[in-house]
Amino acid sequence: MGNPALARHIEVRQAIHMSFRDRVDAGRQLGARLGDMGLSDPVVFGLPRGGVVVAAEAARRLQAPLDVVVVRKLGAPGRPELGVGAIGEDGIRALNLELIDLLGVTPAELAEVEKRETEELARRVVVYRGDRDPLPVSGRTVIVIDDGLATGYTARAALRVLRHRGAAHLILAVPVSARDTARALREEADEIVALETPFGFGAVGQWYADFRQTSDDEVVELLKSFGTVDSTTGRRVLIPTEDGLLPGQLDMPSRPRGIVAFAHGSGSSRHSPRNQEVARALNMAGFGTLLFDLLTNVEAADRANVFDVELLAGRLSSAIDWLGHSADVSNLPIGLFGASTGAAAALLASVGAPIGAVVSRGGRPDLAGSHLPDVTTPVLLIVGSRDTAVLDLTRQAQEQLTGPSRVSIVEGAGHLFEESGALEEVADLAIGWFGRWLHPPG
Repeated sequence: MGNPALARHIEVRQAIHMSFRDRVDAGRQLGARLGDMGLSDPVVFGLPRGGVVVAAEAARRLQAPLDVVVVRKLGAPGRPELGVGAIGEDGIRALNLELIDLLGVTPAELAEVEKRETEELARRVVVYRGDRDPLPVSGRTVIVIDDGLATGYTARAALRVLRHRGAAHLILAVPVSARDTARALREEADEIVALETPFGFGAVGQWYADFRQTSDDEVVELLKSFGTVDSTTGRRVLIPTEDGLLPGQLDMPSRPRGIVAFAHGSGSSRHSPRNQEVARALNMAGFGTLLFDLLTNVEAADRANVFDVELLAGRLSSAIDWLGHSADVSNLPIGLFGASTGAAAALLASVGAPIGAVVSRGGRPDLAGSHLPDVTTPVLLIVGSRDTAVLDLTRQAQEQLTGPSRVSIVEGAGHLFEESGALEEVADLAIGWFGRWLHPPG
């Protein structure tokens, strides 16, 4: 029959802990609090899965658009319930280094956990967003919402993703949070709103009468109910490689003249603002573009991989093969656009492949080394006049190329082409080169 006194004690503790009926109730209460803040044109991001339910109710109260920011907890090896950090979109990481050291987690063990969670993160991005890009946040007030904060590492990763994307003012809002966690996250968010910061926090679920699991389908339906629309005409894709799936973005104009795959360098991802700007110009000129991550989050954390031209070229070759077998683009001529170490990877990947032209922006073609004489594809090497070291290396590399090639110098530009008008000139040069050498079918 049990101990009645003990049962009454448990009921009292549960009653004390239940502040919210469910996530919908929590979202309505949180939305009311946020509504009193007088925020101007905010955009709301929920953390899947349960955080999206809370975020949806708050967004309705604020009459704000809703999207997701996808993050994944990194569980300790052998103890997956114990988080040692988190990863987020755009290659963002947030690690509890003190706990990792205390548990004696080795780099190899952490890399294995991160590889597994990165694959799941990529899957969820495709499930939740489908073909569209995330809502733009540059210069905006952004509210990040979860159903509660225990260690706070997934929220930390989410905040870093949105800060990286250019959010002007970040608000982290939750129904309930451990006090120490809310205090620690002040270094990541501009404001923190927590309805409850109790002593004796325990677990998030203790503060809900109904804390049932939220499914992927529920998240997708909530996003559909907000009518969140695509910000581009492209679609999210996953590029298969020998080491797993790599996320990418494929953008196609209505009548493409060809398609250009981008090879990023120096640890950049598909979200590189400079490559995105060039890609948009190429789209407007009638070229399709594929921007994808050549490295996984784990690989990008190791700087040696950034200079592993063979590895980068292999990933680019996988993308070329994928394009050749994709029904809607398989008949289009392919060009490659490389930056930094990605330029050497593009040159190497072009050897023996069906590539119509290669363009390098501030690249390191010299890193292709002994493979340079094997490159017969037409190559345009774009360098800033102030980037003297790379300019010398580029000229030396050009002398070894056996196909058509040209060095184009952008006057007054440095290595990153940050000067006014520099990237526009890069885009114009690339459009001219691809227009000359990529010949559409028929």
